[in-house]
Amino acid sequence: MNPEENKKTRKINIQKEAGSASLFEAHKKVYPRSISGFFMNWRWALVFLTQIVFYGLPWLEWGQRQIILFDLGARRFYLFGLVLYPQDFIYLSGLLIISALALFLFTAVAGRLWCGFSCPQTVYTEIFMWIEQKVEGERSARMRLDKSGWTWEKIWKKSLKQSLWIIVSLWTGFTFVGYFVPIRQLAGELMQFHGSWQIFWVLFYGFATYGNAGYLREQVCKYMCPYARFQSAMFDKDTLIVSYDPIRGENRGPRKKGIDYKAKSLGDCIDCKLCVQVCPVGIDIRNGLQYECIGCGLCIDACDSIMDNMQYPRGLIRLTTQNAVTKGWDKPQIVKRVLRPRVLVYSSILIGLTLAMLISMGLRQPLKVDIIRDRAALARLVPGGKIENIYRLQVMNATEANQTYRVRVHGVEGIELVEGASVEVLPTQTIGLPVRVQIPHGSLPPGSHTIIFDIDAASGQGRVSERSVFLVPR
Repeated sequence: MNPEENKKTRKINIQKEAGSASLFEAHKKVYPRSISGFFMNWRWALVFLTQIVFYGLPWLEWGQRQIILFDLGARRFYLFGLVLYPQDFIYLSGLLIISALALFLFTAVAGRLWCGFSCPQTVYTEIFMWIEQKVEGERSARMRLDKSGWTWEKIWKKSLKQSLWIIVSLWTGFTFVGYFVPIRQLAGELMQFHGSWQIFWVLFYGFATYGNAGYLREQVCKYMCPYARFQSAMFDKDTLIVSYDPIRGENRGPRKKGIDYKAKSLGDCIDCKLCVQVCPVGIDIRNGLQYECIGCGLCIDACDSIMDNMQYPRGLIRLTTQNAVTKGWDKPQIVKRVLRPRVLVYSSILIGLTLAMLISMGLRQPLKVDIIRDRAALARLVPGGKIENIYRLQVMNATEANQTYRVRVHGVEGIELVEGASVEVLPTQTIGLPVRVQIPHGSLPPGSHTIIFDIDAASGQGRVSERSVFLVPR
């Protein structure tokens, strides 16, 4: 056999092996069944709350501006009554650290609450699935529709669903960009098809919403989101998670209502698989804790409805801890274990950082000053027998009103300000103020001497003291 035939043979064998043992699990579409109950009500409450805040905030005004606006072009961030600048990046860092610690704390106490109720992926997936359910019908109807041929019914239902998805996606993209461009201005530009970059980002975020919530759905949680992977580091056996009670539930098996199932060595689980059908990620919670579980609790609502129907006690699937299931703890024992060392450490750090950030923002001066020496003329002798230094003060008005700032200088004997004693700065603007400072000749030895500039607002909104040096030539 020649080398070419050998190569072809090896290629055929490789293709056969690849065909017989796939490296990737084939994706199976999840058709969640609708359910009502305590956890589903909470999910929808969070959907309404988060979307009212998200869609509504950009349209609210604070004075003459948008209440929340991250103006990247002007390098100013407006948060209610605050105006933040790039120099205030420490506050953004603090907010991110506080958010991360809060996520760690909530996860240590009650698992993936964020994923199950407030994560944007969860919220928009719920909205898109609701649209799909209203247009195409319940779980069995959607499954039949997808398996059927392209009839007129299927065409109009799919078209209507896609149209509604696209409308929600584009409105979401438009709202998101409205946090970075004044939303009323953005609306006017888009209606006139102006602003190529704004149009691009609206379409980009709209497409991301459409793809993630309409098609990827649980795949984002299972394969793309890193949180699902490292959550196990924050879980322990005293973390509240959605749990199936195998001691009570096994052995599983169908049965008629009212029979003595325990005489047949059956547990409370009737193996109806309703908990699997309502799961938005398509897992079976009866197999134990799984990284795919987002802690939404819909399987609890489903199981409780079956237990009520069979006249069994609720709680076969419940929000509890692994220790509580294996050791049979009651609620007081579970609550007592919640206050364990890691939870107390997370709570203490979180409270400390939050208080420090709030105090820092409360003491934040709405005035920023940078002092730059004139490098072209470090020191010079001027008429009248005085030595002069020239400075440039970068005065930033961090308020939203006109401010008049007064400048004074002290620190050495005989020092006086001969130019730049006051300046008016427009709201949220920065101005460069030339300042000339003089001392009598011979009053100080040659070298550099520390001086202090005091800048304060006539309105009382801000006072800053900055150090600099006065140079005396030899």
